[in-house]
Amino acid sequence: MARLPRLCPTDIPQHVIQRGNNRQVCFAAKQDFAVFAGWLDEYAREFSVELHAWVFMTNHVHLLVTPREEAAVSRL
Repeated sequence: MARLPRLCPTDIPQHVIQRGNNRQVCFAAKQDFAVFAGWLDEYAREFSVELHAWVFMTNHVHLLVTPREEAAVSRL
């Protein structure tokens, strides 16, 4: 059975969690955090997502974001 589409309401802050597969390490070196932060900033602007807060852990990321367009978080 297919998964139902994810709700992504606009203009409502959302807590997003991204984990490594099987909780594997996503960021092996300090520079990995900086590279990911740069990509996150670039794509948040491109896809009209306001990025309010973030926490980068070695095996996962927490984001507090507000999408300004429909499905923007999914594209981020």
